[in-house]
Amino acid sequence: MSQNTLFDKIWSAHSVRVLPTGQTQLFIGLHLIHEVTSPQAFDMLRKRELTVRFPKRTFATVDHIVPTTEEGRERPFLDVIADDMLTHIEQNCREFDITFFGLGHEGQGIVHVIGPELGLTQPGLTIACGDSHTSTHGAFGAIAFGIGTTQVFNVLATQCLLLKKPKVRQIKVNGELPPGVFAKDIILAIIGKLGVKGGIGYAYEYTGSAVDGLDMEGRMTICNMSIEGGATCGYINPDQTTVEYLKGRAFVPKGARFDQAAKQWLELSSGSDAVYDDVVEIDGNSLSPMTTWGITPGQVVGMDDPIPNDADPEALSFMGLTVGQRIIGTKIDVAFIGSCTNGRISDLREAARAITEHGLTVASHVTALVVPGSESVRKQAETEGLHEIFRNAGFEWREAGCSMCLAMNPDKLEGSQRCAASSNRNFKGRQGSPTGRTHLMSPASVVASAAAGEIASLQQLVA
Repeated sequence: MSQNTLFDKIWSAHSVRVLPTGQTQLFIGLHLIHEVTSPQAFDMLRKRELTVRFPKRTFATVDHIVPTTEEGRERPFLDVIADDMLTHIEQNCREFDITFFGLGHEGQGIVHVIGPELGLTQPGLTIACGDSHTSTHGAFGAIAFGIGTTQVFNVLATQCLLLKKPKVRQIKVNGELPPGVFAKDIILAIIGKLGVKGGIGYAYEYTGSAVDGLDMEGRMTICNMSIEGGATCGYINPDQTTVEYLKGRAFVPKGARFDQAAKQWLELSSGSDAVYDDVVEIDGNSLSPMTTWGITPGQVVGMDDPIPNDADPEALSFMGLTVGQRIIGTKIDVAFIGSCTNGRISDLREAARAITEHGLTVASHVTALVVPGSESVRKQAETEGLHEIFRNAGFEWREAGCSMCLAMNPDKLEGSQRCAASSNRNFKGRQGSPTGRTHLMSPASVVASAAAGEIASLQQLVA
């Protein structure tokens, strides 16, 4: 069993008691909620005549269902169900005294983007949210769990969760990433190696020189997709990069209190004598731009590599591909940059840089969208003129939200359209059409694919 890892330290510090079932009652330091998984939880509170136990530890936003066009955001929404969800979270937050970053608020955005932006996400915290990609927050040295609606109710009512302690797997990625290889390529390579069920029963600790060299937003991309590898959560030990990112954020301590907090954060890191349940090593020097060929994030290859001989026939049939085929050069219809995986300002800067440096424009048959992960990201991008770079290249520039990552708003694939996407899931129907096909890749590869009109990496496009 793991010992003296960051995970063990945080788990121990937040354990209330161990039940006869073996589960731990774990105190949750930060609870994030959104409009999709919280309405039923609040109804449960009312039926039991309960209140929110610690309302100042819960923060709310709206992200999944919001339209990303200016006219689409006028209330009421055309989608009656979506408007009803928004109305409910507005009412619930007022009734239970919960801070809500709603439409028009500068803090609005995808829940896993605004938490770090606002400094709500801090090292050493236990974090829960009714969303699969809550693992994102582990990039700060927190342990963060995606939970279901009943567990959202549990946290609202008690500020605790009942969880079985997972094992800890250390994943070392050492070496220097080749040009054109990004955090998204690292995590796709990890999932490809370990599988979408390889992480079941584990927390993933990401480490190694290639991980240490990433900025905080790259680290968030890696931790974000831990759940796609089956892991309970994923985290990275806090370091000076973490401290510098958090300094000055709205909810982070200031002055001497910040210095004290930073000292405590750095002491949380896994000890040199830490014991892990498993260790996996990946050579960062050997990584290349990656993309998925199938219907899970684990069905992935390097763009120059052929689809493997043991590829799942069902996935191949759905995607219209064949064994041995190189994925590069496959015609696309849609290009999407956004989501809680790759909708941050550094993602948009990298995509815009690729456009500018190589004079790229979107192919005439491709519909291309850039959707900022938050209102703050949108404003910063517009301050830097990135929106004009995207527009001039043929991309649509949208308002903040989850958009085409999932099919809960008007941004959807149609028919059997094929999409190059910077998001996190490529399941059947994920982007709105039951026959739509999704290829996951980095934002730079999405730009390259949009310009080529077919799946491409930046390396290949500019060679």
